[in-house]
Amino acid sequence: MGTLGSLIGKHCRTLFWYRHTEKLSGSLGLFRNNRIMADGDLHGLTDEEAATACSEPDPSTKDFIFQQTMYRIKDAKKSLDFYTRILGMRLLKKCDFPAMKFTIYFMGFESKEDIPTDEKERGAWAMSRKATLELTHNWGTENDPSMKYHNGNTEPRGFGHIGILVPCLEKACARFEELGVTFVKRPTDGQLLPM
Repeated sequence: MGTLGSLIGKHCRTLFWYRHTEKLSGSLGLFRNNRIMADGDLHGLTDEEAATACSEPDPSTKDFIFQQTMYRIKDAKKSLDFYTRILGMRLLKKCDFPAMKFTIYFMGFESKEDIPTDEKERGAWAMSRKATLELTHNWGTENDPSMKYHNGNTEPRGFGHIGILVPCLEKACARFEELGVTFVKRPTDGQLLPM
């Protein structure tokens, strides 16, 4: 049984699907890892509390955009292949930092025709795109078998995921399987239903 829950504030809105998991003392137990339990125990904000916590944005922030999420990668070749061939992103801009021995790759869903060919113009253009993914590769990590990054989904928990909207989840997952993608967790696994 799926239920649509919503959290609506003045300028914040999140919609999510969740599955009822179990009843505890006559109350619904939701999100095993978020510790929502029986009446009187820990719980999330009410709609009113969430709305009250949200402030009207200051006019000085009118032109702010969410520009990037940075994700550290171990192997640039494998990561670039995955984000372009599997997910369909494009490399918007590559920046090398030889003195600090790392490279950043800005990825996004943009048309090839829109990407400027002039490098200076391309840099400014890439930084003006909304919701890009910055892949950061520290040189040499691809050859270090002991090098591992914490994914945030195992203890200790932290960063959870990058959300990408696809027209048809089932078709996208079937394509990913055909391309050899290994799933850590399928969209139908666990307690959350796909949005």
